[in-house]
Amino acid sequence: MSNSQTFEDFYQVPDLSFDIKKLRADLETILKKSKYQTLGITNFHAIPMNRIPGDESSIQGHNVRGIYWTKPDETGKEVARDKPIDESKYTELTSDFKNTYFEEVYKVLSSKFKLGRVRILLKEPRSTLSWHKDPEPRLHIPIITNPGCKMVIEDVAKHMPADGKVWITNNTRYHNFFNGGEQNRIHIVACILENRFN
Repeated sequence: MSNSQTFEDFYQVPDLSFDIKKLRADLETILKKSKYQTLGITNFHAIPMNRIPGDESSIQGHNVRGIYWTKPDETGKEVARDKPIDESKYTELTSDFKNTYFEEVYKVLSSKFKLGRVRILLKEPRSTLSWHKDPEPRLHIPIITNPGCKMVIEDVAKHMPADGKVWITNNTRYHNFFNGGEQNRIHIVACILENRFN
């Protein structure tokens, strides 16, 4: 991140939290009008919250997933998956989120951070992601989770509770996420281009 503040791999943002009951209530409203998209990854789904203004294709297909790097086999050789995205162009809240509590959350976050894509990500029960790294850190607000949900960055595992708090995770390092519970794990996840605290 382009700032003078140093972040740990898991950083809980001080003095910033949201009403988890309102998030959960409005999530139910969103799910009635918007369907999760599959990301070409088993048991992993997304609802885009923002887009490139006027560009419907920016919230479809590969643009929902974006580039990442992984080490898929025993050689340990790093390979790129998908394509780069210009995160800075994602500045317009999608219509399904307007007049919901998510719009308020988006406005507050946008005042404190320069955001790229913002998505609601769902990880199904008893499933995991690949070992991978992303181009930028990610902001998380857990909405539904359980003690069996852990994010692992390099050798450190952390559970982020659904209590309205905001986390930044260092996704530029190799990491993974697993849901070892028996319910879906749902987070707001935003690409962080820089913060505006300083």
